Amino acid sequence: MSKQTPTEVSVNSAAGRATGFQLAIPDEPGTPRIDSALARNRAFAAAGGHEGAVVFPNLRLFVITCLDPRVDPAHFLGLQLSDAMVVRNVGGRVTPEVINDVAFISQITENVLPDGPMFEVAVIHHTQCGAGALADATFRRRYAERIGAEEADLRDHAVLDPAATVTSDVERLRSAPAISERVAFSGHVYDVLTGLVQTIVPASAHRKNGETAPTPATPQAGQIGFASS
Repeated sequence: MSKQTPTEVSVNSAAGRATGFQLAIPDEPGTPRIDSALARNRAFAAAGGHEGAVVFPNLRLFVITCLDPRVDPAHFLGLQLSDAMVVRNVGGRVTPEVINDVAFISQITENVLPDGPMFEVAVIHHTQCGAGALADATFRRRYAERIGAEEADLRDHAVLDPAATVTSDVERLRSAPAISERVAFSGHVYDVLTGLVQTIVPASAHRKNGETAPTPATPQAGQIGFASS
């Protein structure tokens, strides 16, 4: 089988200039199929790759990140089966649905860990994010019409400055009353060019009433793990 050379195109000029995002399309695209993935599944099962998997993550980690195929936490964080819970959406944004997911897991965890810290939620945005297209008025208007959403709401989902958006999303989680105060939160940026993750907001606990928002740390290379305090 010959190796396909991808052709890079910008989703639209405004978003492309702002984020550096380009969509790589194979010169000879094939029919979208799951057959190859299913064949890998058979090999996975035959090798016993599913054995020993557990429900509560080994790292006590809940990752929220983008659905971009370049941004797979199993690879850039080296996650193994049962290491973490992972939610992926456009931009890795903290939406009401994501908050509900974290609240659900925190309620489940309360039955297993009645005391002490539960797990850490690591929000990871990335460079060259395609969600930057939502900053373009034409693209945003057409998308809003397509899904029946308010255009103004979609503008807030754009990821142009991942350090700023991840800080905002961590604060949104910390302020959510539905999430247990025993859950910790952190924010990070993954650079798709270097392969490195930088910590923007160090792990901190749920913000109680009256507390002020944390001051984001200067970006630095950091590790993501369960916060023990």
